Amino acid sequence: MNTLVVEEFADRVVVTLDRAKQRNAINTEMISELHEVCALIEHNPKLLLLTGQGDHFAGGADINELRARTREDALRGINRNLFDRIAALPLPTVAAICGYALGGGAELSYACDIRIASPNVLFGNPEPGLGIMAAAGASYRLPTLVGVSVAKQVLLGGRTLDADAALRSGLVVEIAEDPLAAAHALLDRVAKQAPLALKLTKKILDAPGSHPWADDIAQAVLFETDDKQRRMTAFLEKKK
Repeated sequence: MNTLVVEEFADRVVVTLDRAKQRNAINTEMISELHEVCALIEHNPKLLLLTGQGDHFAGGADINELRARTREDALRGINRNLFDRIAALPLPTVAAICGYALGGGAELSYACDIRIASPNVLFGNPEPGLGIMAAAGASYRLPTLVGVSVAKQVLLGGRTLDADAALRSGLVVEIAEDPLAAAHALLDRVAKQAPLALKLTKKILDAPGSHPWADDIAQAVLFETDDKQRRMTAFLEKKK
């Protein structure tokens, strides 16, 4: 791939945005290659770790391309469809973020389930200053992640969130000097969990509204799995 470095391991796929000279700005080629990664993970579900090459996660979308986009391009939802696809991946996704996560880069990070940040991280959505809006998921993901008030401060008031503000608001789970190593450590813990339990939990968490019957049905499925029997037996024997 030309814009990504993709490493596939037994339990996870590590994807590094690889346009460091452009602060990993998200262009059409990167979007296409990220769709290829999604197809890979959808076919063979694994955990996803997303990070950026160099000093930044992603400084935004490619402005040269954005300037040339038309009404028809906007209606195709080019970035939004990709980020929605990433958000819908079957197993947990983690973003390890250094430096800038701005514009489309911020929205890409919002699409991940969990974010770990470096001390110098900066989240923001400056799109209105360029005459457009953050239309790749920020309007419905960011309020869920940080609350409506903080989301409005970012999306309407031009506020940026540094590491401490991102941690206080719940946007990131941890500030780490080496966010990539911390993300791997988190995924090491996640990888020990039952894959089907993770898939169903994520599916239900992401479903809108209250869904007690869905919880019951998912639990009924899990109660009948060999994995549940094996794990609970091992727990009880260890306890003895």
